[in-house]
Amino acid sequence: MRRILVALCAALLAATGAVLALGNPAYAATGLHVVGTDIYEANGTKFVMRGVNHAHTWYTSQTSSFANIKATGANTVRVVLSGGRWTANSASDVANVISLCKANKLICVLEDHDTTGYGEDSAAYTLDQAADYWISLKSVLQGQEDYVAINIGNEPIGNTNPAQWTAATVAAVKKMRDNGFQHLLVIDAPNWGQDWQNVMRDNGQAVLDADTRKNTVLSIHMYAVYAQASTITSYLDAFKAKGWPLIIGEFGWQFDSSQVDDQTVLAEAVKRDIGYLGWSWSGNTDPILDLVLNYDVNQKTTWYHRLFDGPNGITATAKQATIFGGTGSSSPSSPSSSPSSPSSSPSSSPSTGSKGCSAAYTITGQWPGGFQGEVKVTAGNAAVSGWTVTWTYANGQVVNNAWGATVTRNGTSVTAKNVNYNGSLGAAASTSFGFLGSWNGTNAVPAVSCTAV
Repeated sequence: MRRILVALCAALLAATGAVLALGNPAYAATGLHVVGTDIYEANGTKFVMRGVNHAHTWYTSQTSSFANIKATGANTVRVVLSGGRWTANSASDVANVISLCKANKLICVLEDHDTTGYGEDSAAYTLDQAADYWISLKSVLQGQEDYVAINIGNEPIGNTNPAQWTAATVAAVKKMRDNGFQHLLVIDAPNWGQDWQNVMRDNGQAVLDADTRKNTVLSIHMYAVYAQASTITSYLDAFKAKGWPLIIGEFGWQFDSSQVDDQTVLAEAVKRDIGYLGWSWSGNTDPILDLVLNYDVNQKTTWYHRLFDGPNGITATAKQATIFGGTGSSSPSSPSSSPSSPSSSPSSSPSTGSKGCSAAYTITGQWPGGFQGEVKVTAGNAAVSGWTVTWTYANGQVVNNAWGATVTRNGTSVTAKNVNYNGSLGAAASTSFGFLGSWNGTNAVPAVSCTAV
């Protein structure tokens, strides 16, 4: 851990002028630190988190995930830990996690999951207990300020009395600083992280003021509350107006109309230089939110492609931290194993020209007895207000559940209709929907047809 005396600030002024011009706080920065609304490295380089969550505490043997996450182009991994609500992660285990992050050139956001839903979930720990857990790990955390941010407690208050969040968080921040922690601190919102009652939005200043090092960033989790673009932008606008630092510490995707508008999250985060961390790499009981299935990089999901691909995705926008010797741009290494091709080539329906649509069916992942599919729907030469895609399976496959479309089946015939948020498409514009299915013996790609209104 580097300690820079305040007395040296005048001598360092010329070297750090660029950072000071942005509003550098009165203390000397140690490692990752907040300047204004942004996060910076110790050398004054701005750092924007682009990465994913990894459920380490429940899958401690899945250490290859760090290399696989890095191979996507991510620059950050948020690592789930437990101090005792689940099997506790020991100091030696946490030290190994940090080593894995550093070896794979990932900034490590360590979070204590024990606090999830306190006040509503009787098993949840308090933020004070979470602070005690971090204090018990101080020997392996101290000196890692360049590489590690500490997310004191995941989603620390449920929907029962969320107002308690302010005092509890202020006390936890003070306890961390009183015990000598100089790390960047990350603070989750109440309401299971979603702040739908705006407690963090309205009281965040008290938390920021409690930090004597002025090195705290607030974190919002965006799930079902953030189904509309307007809800997302208005929340982010409120923090911009207040001048508070914010990251999107978790978010999912819109697998039905009641879920988060993930593409607006990505676009707004990129526009505003806000960090975002998708949930999660693998291991969810509902695989809808898995980026890869069964921790297998050959089984990339629709959510994977939505998060990593495209102009606002991780692969295009992540920049590696300069502490790892990079130039500030991401240069992901090759994956440890390349993805396998679908069992069959994609099938497409022909374009029907004006006021029509086409569809392309692709198997995005397959495993014994199951598979994941995606269908891309593209409007013809004119805008459409709704679409229907149909296909017939020849090998007994069955669609079990779907997102982004209302899917029904009649024997071997499958019909998928748009949901309310993706029916209207401009000329040549596209959308997609996904599904999980089962198969036995053969999983041939069927021919598809698309009709539009």
